[in-house]
Amino acid sequence: MMRWDRPAGGREPAAAALLGWLSDAQAPRLCLVSGSAGCGKSALLAWLVHHGSRPGGLAERTVHAVVPPSPDESVLATVWSVADQLGVVARAPWELVPVLAADGRRTVIVLPDVRGEAVAELVLALADVPGVRLVVESRSGSPAHRLLSESGCAELDLDLEQWRDERRFAQWQASQSSPHEVAGVSRPGPAVDLCDPVAVCRADVSTVTAAYERARKGEYGGLGEAWLRAGQSLCRDQEPASRALTLLAALGDGADPRLASALSEAAAASAWCWEWSRVSGDLAPPWPGPVSALAVGEGPLAGTVLVTGPSGSVRMVRVDDGGARGRIAVGGFAPQSVSVMADGTVLVVDDAGRVHADGSWVARPTGSGIARLLIEGPTGREVLLTALRDRLGTAIACAAGPDLGIVAFGDAMGEVRAFGDWEGTAVLHRGRVNALAALGMPVDGERVVPLVYSGGADGTIRAWSPGHAAMAAPVAERDSAVMSIDAAMTPSGPALAVAWGDGAVEWIEVDSGARRTFRPGPPVRAVALAPDGRLLAGMDEYLVCLAPGSRAQQTPDGVRRRP
Repeated sequence: MMRWDRPAGGREPAAAALLGWLSDAQAPRLCLVSGSAGCGKSALLAWLVHHGSRPGGLAERTVHAVVPPSPDESVLATVWSVADQLGVVARAPWELVPVLAADGRRTVIVLPDVRGEAVAELVLALADVPGVRLVVESRSGSPAHRLLSESGCAELDLDLEQWRDERRFAQWQASQSSPHEVAGVSRPGPAVDLCDPVAVCRADVSTVTAAYERARKGEYGGLGEAWLRAGQSLCRDQEPASRALTLLAALGDGADPRLASALSEAAAASAWCWEWSRVSGDLAPPWPGPVSALAVGEGPLAGTVLVTGPSGSVRMVRVDDGGARGRIAVGGFAPQSVSVMADGTVLVVDDAGRVHADGSWVARPTGSGIARLLIEGPTGREVLLTALRDRLGTAIACAAGPDLGIVAFGDAMGEVRAFGDWEGTAVLHRGRVNALAALGMPVDGERVVPLVYSGGADGTIRAWSPGHAAMAAPVAERDSAVMSIDAAMTPSGPALAVAWGDGAVEWIEVDSGARRTFRPGPPVRAVALAPDGRLLAGMDEYLVCLAPGSRAQQTPDGVRRRP
């Protein structure tokens, strides 16, 4: 049996009550730990977090998330911290609550030193979610305590004698250096210049977030809007250079131009080189809209990335600078997946799972009209497109081949089917195929072997070559669904770009297994990988282009300028 460490301050009765509450399925979902200043609330919560975080502990006593105390209370910083620790993505309470409700697993969240009504209202919203248990510390008489204590919660008032051993409590009080210096109590930090991008990248996240939450639009030259847009990524423990890169990616073109220069220099030591961003509200070049899917152009569309959004449009953006190149009309539906065949045919999967083809960029066949009429029967391309139209699926991907190339089509049952130069079927996932990528891998200098990468709702990426059995081991896996995947033959060899449901974007070298991770903050809807290795990540409010490697590695003089 695992040893039960004694809590400080003679709080064994309160600790036993907390553990009993955690084990009682019928107990209220919220336990409020209250009392006056210096009574040991923070010490009791620290004990609970330590007890509930030890390996091998009872599942019912496990603590899954604890929000670090901060001198400045922030609803958004609280949401981001909880979401990040639970492996989900949430920009605000309106996203966190339904995400946890959909997850359904037992989740214990500890929030120390809750003072204001705003965070208390978030607590009440979370307490309505089945499976969620909350332990909240709040000083008696504070606005948060007044609101929470009237909610029908379980309350441990540590001012009551029944929750302490008097002798040990007196010894603990005497051991404190000062009656006003109690472990875990937040203290104001140094003032932060909210106009200085380098300073905010080094400051306390909750302090900066709270200040930007209260700010007027444009008050800090666009830096506050970028900070709130990047959101959850900034709450992670990371180097200032990584935080600067995240802010730079979220910065709109209406921001003070000096910010981009300062952030670019501060991000020079990060693992990525920022190329460009297109943010909601950008005018020159314009923002292409919310992203639902991305695809790198082929043939006559080479050098572009196709951006689809919930409005039903397909916009073409230049990979080099993010400038607009044109638009393709695909119909009145919300595209779910998009890919481009080697000849420039654009294939789009609609929200019902049907495939639509646009060949407006495909070169017309040579020869006279009479000669074309004498060709009997449909062309191979027409046969392929007809076969695709007869099926329902969830994801599509194309790759070049000796003739038509290959088109891979996945469905909700985990099956992937290949059409074109190579054909075959394989069941690759337990559940839905969320994303596909395909490569024509050169072999022996002449032959091309098709390779399909499939990302599933089961959190795995699997490789399969039509005509062969799928690889037994996943190429990559996480405790999170794959949202998008792309593949390309880059200068360093075959590589993958992956967007995961927990907000991470990965760039993976297939041969070496080397990985680079980028977390922009908001949910990543789609990724695309250009042949030169540049990675594009699309979200609801912005599209960013990065290159793997530091700025110094990417440019001879180490200088990057915002286009």
